[in-house]
Amino acid sequence: MVRRHLSSEEQALWTALTRSVRPLRPGARTPALPAVPVKATNETGLTPMPSSPTPTPPARAPSAVLDSGWERRIRSGNLAPDMAIDLHGHTLAAAHARLNQALAAAWARDVRVLLVVTGKPPKSASSGNGSRRGAIRGEIGHWLETSSFADRIASVRIAHQRHGGDGALYVILRRKK
Repeated sequence: MVRRHLSSEEQALWTALTRSVRPLRPGARTPALPAVPVKATNETGLTPMPSSPTPTPPARAPSAVLDSGWERRIRSGNLAPDMAIDLHGHTLAAAHARLNQALAAAWARDVRVLLVVTGKPPKSASSGNGSRRGAIRGEIGHWLETSSFADRIASVRIAHQRHGGDGALYVILRRKK
């Protein structure tokens, strides 16, 4: 199938449409639509075919559900983390840096389960005191999603009560190939 280029009117409509759409994940970048190239002819008088970029394999996203063995171990609290990191008392920038260091160390040591202690989420959304309670907890999902180790994360789950419950996460890393 031969691809055709958008006319200037179609390009304007497409641009207007993309500006009106709200992304599912607010932090995700939207790819820009390539500009309509001017048709050029070579010395033979033919229009050369545009070269298509090399497709990159899609990044693997963390799984919402693991196999039944993992699920049973998480539910029963029989999952023993291989490594743990506590982000309490750190600024957002310091916590982000520590998380990236911990992921790098965990990957280098072939760790499968990293326990990340973030602290309990706020009791209510309207705490009224103006503090940033739960800021690390609120950002950690985005940090893991945009990390250079994102494709190496198999799943992210709330920890069992014995490991911190709502105040901690299991980051389950994929096996090295």
